[in-house]
Amino acid sequence: MGRPGEDIRGPGRWWRRKSTPAKVEAYTRWSFHFMVLVEFVTAGGQLLGLLVRGEHPGAGGPGAATALMVLVAGHCVLCGVIASRSLDWQRGRRAKPVRLLWALGAVTAAVATTAVSFVEHDRAGRGADGTALGVYVAVLAFGAGTITLGLRDRRRMLASPTGFAAGSGLVASAFGVAAPSALIVAAVVLFSAGFVTATYVLSLWLLNVVHELDEARETRTRLAVAEERLRFGRDLHDVMGRNLAVIALKSELAVQLAQRGRPEAVTQMVEVQRLAQETQREVREVVRGYREADLNSELAGAKGVLTAAGIDCTVTGPPVGLPAQVQSALGWVVREAATNVLRHGDARQCAVDLRIREGRAVLTVDNDGVPDGAGGPGRGSGLVGLRERLAEIGGTLRAGPTGDGRFLLTAEVPSAAPAGSGPAAGPRAGVVTPRTAGSLAPTGPGTRTAAPGSTAFGNEVTS
Repeated sequence: MGRPGEDIRGPGRWWRRKSTPAKVEAYTRWSFHFMVLVEFVTAGGQLLGLLVRGEHPGAGGPGAATALMVLVAGHCVLCGVIASRSLDWQRGRRAKPVRLLWALGAVTAAVATTAVSFVEHDRAGRGADGTALGVYVAVLAFGAGTITLGLRDRRRMLASPTGFAAGSGLVASAFGVAAPSALIVAAVVLFSAGFVTATYVLSLWLLNVVHELDEARETRTRLAVAEERLRFGRDLHDVMGRNLAVIALKSELAVQLAQRGRPEAVTQMVEVQRLAQETQREVREVVRGYREADLNSELAGAKGVLTAAGIDCTVTGPPVGLPAQVQSALGWVVREAATNVLRHGDARQCAVDLRIREGRAVLTVDNDGVPDGAGGPGRGSGLVGLRERLAEIGGTLRAGPTGDGRFLLTAEVPSAAPAGSGPAAGPRAGVVTPRTAGSLAPTGPGTRTAAPGSTAFGNEVTS
């Protein structure tokens, strides 16, 4: 059941499920279409005013105004189509609409010429002179601005409104408009076309910046995973490199001694066994430090990261008196949950709550950004790993949408560590579970973590 007044299938839900770059692109596309509407209101509205007042441009009667309005409407539709397709071309999703751009240039010239031609025939002074010139200026300005969407060179973008302005003055003079008036028309076209062009160019620039920032964030995430893999690889090399080399040499020596029937072979193999056990212990220590998560740090880190990402995050119920093993397990839950909020939804609010109920620690993470396509319990690889980790200490994990546009994750573990398990006991003795790369401790504004389920190294290390 949804909350009162909220339609979970409405446009609001559709908008929230979009990523930030997709939202900016949708806003840019709507802005282009709004500019088309502005052109029609500016030019067509003037013509409609003539019809209402019983006036008309030229000698064609009311039909002339109606025909010109139809031409303006066609020009507006063509501008809208080109704006949408040029945006896709700018993003590399379709070929450049060359034919449509040439068609727009021809239609713009035809409509503008038709509008200015009415000025010459309207010397009787029925008030339509200014209207025809207004339509002339509007069509040229929006035509020039739309054509710049099919360009990428800045010089050509600047040349488009300038060229249209110069041409507008010459055409107006050719149709009998006085020289001072023609200069004014050219200046108005230059200003109007420059404004429309600047609006389009700045919108494209903003969209490209947002996409570049999103790509940079994804690159930073991949680099963080790679850096963590390299760090762990260096640690393993430092621990195992020397010992494995010594084991290889002593094993080879023991083989040679055994082939000669020398009793020293047994001594060498005992030394090999000791080195192997020591190496195993050192590897476990390295992995244990790599795998542990501090609950206090993870809660603070999750709040900092989500807040920096523009999500209103609240944390209640600080951990007090929980065993280290329980805190480590819940710390992993917080880390994975915060990562999922950042990467799989578009949440605006997130609440993290920790309570002790009947001898069990209950951690809930509730947010209003349901992941795309979520229709049942969470079954991502990261959540599966968390369930296995919690099961080792008698805990459970539930995750999934609640049906009202929210996603709830609940983890329950015994508030006291199971008997016989140390604070740093792993999920399985001697087995290293791949770790989700990167801690949630914030490193700067807007910092986000690696993808959930991303592993810092490829294969499990077994004893």
